Amino acid sequence: MKYTLKELKERVENKLSELLPKNAPPIIFEAMKYSLMAGGKRLRPLLLLSSAIFLGEKPENFLEPACALEYIHTYSLIHDYLPSMDNDTLRRGKPTCHIKFGEAIAILAGDGLLTHSFYIFSKYPK
Repeated sequence: MKYTLKELKERVENKLSELLPKNAPPIIFEAMKYSLMAGGKRLRPLLLLSSAIFLGEKPENFLEPACALEYIHTYSLIHDYLPSMDNDTLRRGKPTCHIKFGEAIAILAGDGLLTHSFYIFSKYPK
């Protein structure tokens, strides 16, 4: 079966929200989702899924680890924009996580995404 990058990106977008930890405190969950779903090319997950296809694997078998890569990327952006780092206030025209939710919540949201990515990776290979 052939896959387009658009189809793969849609699958990634849908899975990103689905995999977020539902047991996180509501404000942290909201901050994680806000940063994660702020848009982007999803280059890292698409590279993983494209590699799987190239190797003759089904991309759906690698969708969760692909999303975990995006969680790590988003964590790095949240932490990089903090006042103690680059102190950026906007990303893609929207307030950065620490501007919208405060610095402490932004740190916890980033840490939550990073930790949850490790949980997702720990389930592979299935």
